[in-house]
Amino acid sequence: MREISNKKVLVTGGAGFIGSNIIEKLLTQDNQVICLDNYSTGKPGNVAPFKKHPSFTMIEGDIRKMEDCQKAVEGVEIVLHQAALGSVPRSINDPITSNDVNVGGFLNMLVAARDAGVKRFVYAASSSTYGDSEVMPKVEDKIGKPLSPYAITKYVDELYADVFGKLYGMELIGLRYFNVFGPRQDPNGAYAAVIPKFVSALIAGESPVINGDGSFSRDFTFVANVVRANELAATVELPGAVNTVYNVACGERTSLNELIDHLKKLLSQYDAKIADVNIQYGPQRQGDVPHSLASVEKAKKLLGYHPQFKVGDGLKQAIHWYWENLSGKEG
Repeated sequence: MREISNKKVLVTGGAGFIGSNIIEKLLTQDNQVICLDNYSTGKPGNVAPFKKHPSFTMIEGDIRKMEDCQKAVEGVEIVLHQAALGSVPRSINDPITSNDVNVGGFLNMLVAARDAGVKRFVYAASSSTYGDSEVMPKVEDKIGKPLSPYAITKYVDELYADVFGKLYGMELIGLRYFNVFGPRQDPNGAYAAVIPKFVSALIAGESPVINGDGSFSRDFTFVANVVRANELAATVELPGAVNTVYNVACGERTSLNELIDHLKKLLSQYDAKIADVNIQYGPQRQGDVPHSLASVEKAKKLLGYHPQFKVGDGLKQAIHWYWENLSGKEG
């Protein structure tokens, strides 16, 4: 099985939910791992378990500062770029900061990696790039117009990566993540992702609020699949597999109503009262794509990617983590 081992790897945004899961895996495989994070959305607690590891280095810095990027890439063979300001609503409320981090910071990282001679640069792209395209399932070369500033920033990253690959001979791969969930995902704050937000409410016995009528659907993707995709993208040597983008998803669609049913069923095994919690429905959210379903055929063919965890399997693991960390009870 192809994996990253005995390499010096930089994970930007490594104190975040996805980044910290990647670091955890890399440290089990004899890698030297550098984490660059400014803790704007990442959490010190996510990297606390790694601090004593002899092969882990933490750099508290900002991808908007070129000197921080240059320091982080010194001697690095692989960059796994996860740093970004996520969230469609956040970008609608503050498009300038989203652009500064997601475009300006990304460009800084590309330039720093180019100048340092980094061999492979894998970056987190986004399913939001599909915008208003009604094609289902989503196929990499058929996108629509973006529906939010966030979507624009992530598409611009793909354009920059394409140009840097052609102009400077860099090896770049974008991974369009579809609604990633799992351990260490933050349930708090205005821009929390839907699964931890729902779980947190249900554990507290509060009614989760669904935006819209619950018919909107997503290709929810367990974080272990994303970690695996990063490894495959970082190590692939197949001609034609680099300097392109891939969907990273399960290839399954789950409506928000179905999701809530799943969550209530799993959580009620820990606390029977959760089965009776009512659901509230609120207004549809601006910039939301109604339906999202990925084709993962390209990633299967060129990267050897196969989602190891289907939605139900991933939810079981994630729910266990949330119960342990949010309920304050033993379970």
